[in-house]
Amino acid sequence: MMKTRNAVIAAGLLAGVVTTAAMFAGRKTGVLDKTLDRDAVDWIDETTGSREVIGDTGTSLVEFTNHLGASVSFAALYPPLRRAFPTVSPVVLGTLYGTGLYVVNIAGIAPLLGITEGEFAAGPKKAAERWSLHVLQSVTTALAIERLADDLP
Repeated sequence: MMKTRNAVIAAGLLAGVVTTAAMFAGRKTGVLDKTLDRDAVDWIDETTGSREVIGDTGTSLVEFTNHLGASVSFAALYPPLRRAFPTVSPVVLGTLYGTGLYVVNIAGIAPLLGITEGEFAAGPKKAAERWSLHVLQSVTTALAIERLADDLP
């Protein structure tokens, strides 16, 4: 067991790796179409010309580092949610939190930045894939924090 702040970091990193692995496996098996991480790699390259300088692998590593940082940042918001809703199952709370992250970040901010085409243009299959991966990330975060933190309610 550990302090919540350390559990947040560990859970965020774990959730980031799990989500990245799910996207990679999903693409390789054909279950998922082009995933958000690849959209982000393309956006980084279009914005900075990174592939010419550090290649696709380097650009992918930049995106992965960003993804892990975002995952830890999002994990930091789970403990206040848990304190506000102490009787809600971590799976339910994680699902609701992941849905909220999806709505704000992917349906809202990502199209404005030009990272994605927007969820209506993406279509229901791609939107559902993006939503489900956000739920996977948030439920993984919730369960890991619940398991690791010794000072949650």
